[in-house]
Amino acid sequence: MSTTLDGAAVLLTGASAGIGAATAPVLAERGARLAVTGRRAGRLEEVAAVLPGDGHVAIAADLAEPDAAEDVVARAEAALGPLDVVVHNAGMPKRRHVAELTLAELDQVMEVNFRVPVRMTLATLPGMRARGRGCHVYVSSLGGRLGNAAETAYCASKFALAGWAEAAAVDLWDEPVDIRLVLPGPIDTEIWDRPGSDRAHYDGPLEPPSTVAQAIADAIEGDAFEVYSPDLRAIVEMKAGDTDGFLAGVADMARGTS
Repeated sequence: MSTTLDGAAVLLTGASAGIGAATAPVLAERGARLAVTGRRAGRLEEVAAVLPGDGHVAIAADLAEPDAAEDVVARAEAALGPLDVVVHNAGMPKRRHVAELTLAELDQVMEVNFRVPVRMTLATLPGMRARGRGCHVYVSSLGGRLGNAAETAYCASKFALAGWAEAAAVDLWDEPVDIRLVLPGPIDTEIWDRPGSDRAHYDGPLEPPSTVAQAIADAIEGDAFEVYSPDLRAIVEMKAGDTDGFLAGVADMARGTS
């Protein structure tokens, strides 16, 4: 199945910068009415102010706060009506050696990157099923398929999100609710520089957020469950064919940048 964006009511999280800020105008250009949410009210208002079309709303919220996920859904539906699409894009990095990671850090990453999308899904799925239409887009990461050095918490959250999406797609296979999984590679966003994380081991090229923005819109209106952006599926397939070799290579890279 596929979902038409023209006229759709869409909730987009993590919209104040990076992939989310790039995705919002792409969805609006295809006719969607957007509720954009993020922590930084000023930047969020700037994103919403230049969106093409009418009927958009900005909802400033910190999704790490208790009950924020359900509150944002309620505010979005109050403004737009029943939601047709939820793009679960909000996320946070955490680069920390596993021996130095705390449970509090792990809990925070799992809450924002995994539990918030789950909570928003559970809040909106009954209505989508009753109306016979809907789409959930989970923006995971290449780190949701590959274990990266010093990213145990981040990878755990993104692996969990990918697993949730796969199982949800199976459960809803015969229903008119689409599940999409988008796996961005290294993208030029603030995730590399946000405080609270160690320096990244990766030091290669970065794709612009617009690459993923187009992939998200195409995924909603397309038929494929899983989308890599950019297309780095070959690395995942290589890992599946030689997991020990992949792990040794990642460890070598980490030693070279320590």
